[in-house]
Amino acid sequence: MTTESGVLSETQYSYRTSFPEGIGTNPDELIAASLGGCFSMALSNELGLSGFHPESIETTATATLEDLAAGWTLTRIQLDVHANVPDVSQAHFIDAAIAAKAKCPMARLLNTNISMTASLDP
Repeated sequence: MTTESGVLSETQYSYRTSFPEGIGTNPDELIAASLGGCFSMALSNELGLSGFHPESIETTATATLEDLAAGWTLTRIQLDVHANVPDVSQAHFIDAAIAAKAKCPMARLLNTNISMTASLDP
């Protein structure tokens, strides 16, 4: 497996990597990473539109894969974002995070429950 950038060309990728005994990456992990990256960029943009410039945004996206009657299903993704944004209020930050989640193209693509926690670094 590879991508246009080639960054995944040496990455181990197989059916077994979806389960604890596997080593490497898997589709669920890649989808979660795509969502986390997309969300971080969307949040940076939302804050920038209001004149705030984040020093850092760190988003962890955790995918939950369940064995349902229909088969293995990605049932939810939890986004946990921590950011350092000088001079922004907690209320404005939360509003920007909610807007970013709604506008992120990956979030709109996925047909799963996406929950989020968002906090500002002191």
